[in-house]
Amino acid sequence: MIVGSPKEIKVEEYRVGLVPSGARSLVRAGHEVVVESGAGLGAGYSDDDYIQAGAEVLPKASQVWERAEMIVKVKEPQPAEYDLLARGKTLLCYLHLAAEPELARALIDKKVMAIALETIQTDDGLLPCLMPMSEIAGRMSVQVGARYLMRDHGGPGILLGGVPGVPPCEVLVLGGGTAGTNAARLASGMGAHVRIMDLNLGRLVYLDEVFGGRITTVMSDEHNIERYVPEADLLIGAVLVPGDRAPVLVTNSLVEKMRPGSVIVDIAVDQGGCVETIKPTTHVDPVYRVHGVTHYGVANMPGAVPRTSTHALANATLPYAIKIANLGVRRALRDVAPLRKGLNVGSPPGDDESALTCEAAARYLGLPYLPAEECVTES
Repeated sequence: MIVGSPKEIKVEEYRVGLVPSGARSLVRAGHEVVVESGAGLGAGYSDDDYIQAGAEVLPKASQVWERAEMIVKVKEPQPAEYDLLARGKTLLCYLHLAAEPELARALIDKKVMAIALETIQTDDGLLPCLMPMSEIAGRMSVQVGARYLMRDHGGPGILLGGVPGVPPCEVLVLGGGTAGTNAARLASGMGAHVRIMDLNLGRLVYLDEVFGGRITTVMSDEHNIERYVPEADLLIGAVLVPGDRAPVLVTNSLVEKMRPGSVIVDIAVDQGGCVETIKPTTHVDPVYRVHGVTHYGVANMPGAVPRTSTHALANATLPYAIKIANLGVRRALRDVAPLRKGLNVGSPPGDDESALTCEAAARYLGLPYLPAEECVTES
């Protein structure tokens, strides 16, 4: 199989879908790898690094998209890339289609087999390709929040952890999954008073045991959200429903009750956000204010630490890319159950009809749904 990795064109996105060591593994397995010139520079990899790994470096993105049978990216195709999508191609990247209706329709129209990294799921419920980015985003959310609480960044001028005789900040984390847990860990380590909310009582018990009482666990319900959101100096949204739009937990009227200068970092913004007043921003222009509250809505937070995040992402995604390359996409979907859950757009073998294969996204967008099982090669 010919595997391609173009340069990311999302604003301030410096990660790359395929690292040189991954290219080497694919080449040694008998595949051909093509990479756009400069694709790895943001993450610290030169064109020569890819050439030494056995890949071919091409000067234009269009050449990579045309040559490759499977495109390995990081972020979802941008509108400028829609015309590069083509029938029969396999796309492996983050998609977040519930928040991207135009992209969903483009993938359906182009009849692309699109596998979303964020919905690849193992039998035990883990999301192996989302977890490393959630870990990074969770930790970054606290760093970002602490920065915007400082006076020189427009905040009220308070230190996250306080000092002896001065109380620490109140940090409220919505969601006790990977991102929320990492946010709570870093905020607690910096000395903040942390509350973490989740719907799952078992998860709260686990978090209470893991943190040894250093944070406060709270059941997520309307009453508790209304009680604790106004008290937060830093609110971190870390709610995830795989493949679906994030539920809105914090309303506009509730944001209005927060203290002026407080900060909201909504990690769930790439799934629509769990705060009503959040909207996607970029690393170039990351924040805006509503009701005097600073909102940070960067949808590709790990893109700011590309060396760390590219390595972490490659560790998780390469085994799936190799499976697809070795077996072909339809047989890989048949034989590798996590990949079937990752398929978001597909079509039955030999059929011209293409549809969303992620039921949650199809339901939210009101588009036709096709079970992923119908897109596999028969044994």
